[in-house]
This record gives sequence, structure tokens and C-alpha cells, in this order.
Amino acid sequence: MQQWAGTFGYLLVFFAILYFMMIRPQQRQQKQRREMLSRVKTNDHIVTIGGIHGRITRVKEDRVTVRIADKVEVELEKSAIGSVLSQVKEKETEKDTEQS
Repeated sequence: MQQWAGTFGYLLVFFAILYFMMIRPQQRQQKQRREMLSRVKTNDHIVTIGGIHGRITRVKEDRVTVRIADKVEVELEKSAIGSVLSQVKEKETEKDTEQS
């Protein structure tokens, strides 16, 4: 009976380490991505997950219209946005002012 308690203890420790090393950081990253996509607004400069750079011209509930060249606009799902450059620049300037 004692060996089962030890094995169970090891399994419990293993799953706790797994949770704190893999699952929790992934949940935090997903939360940050949802927040980024919800804060998207007109005139934000973005990069899609395919690497296309553009500027948002219209925001709908689950889609955005992006100008990628003069007189060329594409409609994308919000989930296709890889990063928002204007928000990244704002965060960098906030960090710089806090460090000074």
C-alpha cells in the first residue's frame, strides 16, 4: 500500500509541474491575444499571420478590412492578425518611460 502512495505522490508532483510549466503560460498567452484582437481599431498598423503588412480601415465584429496598398483593400478574419504594430510601439514607449 505504501508504494501506491509514493507513486501517487510522484504523479501529483509531475502534473503540478506540467501545469505550471506548460498549461498556465499558454492560457496567459491566449488571454493576451484575445485582448489584443479586441483592442484593434481603425488606423492600426498590423502584420497578418501570413506576413502581410497593412493598415486597418474598417473593423467589424469578427472581420477587419486592411489596406495593403493604394486602392487595394482586403477583408480578413480578426484571427488572421498576427500582431498590431501600433500597440507594440505604445508598449515599448511605456516601458522606456518607466525605466527612465
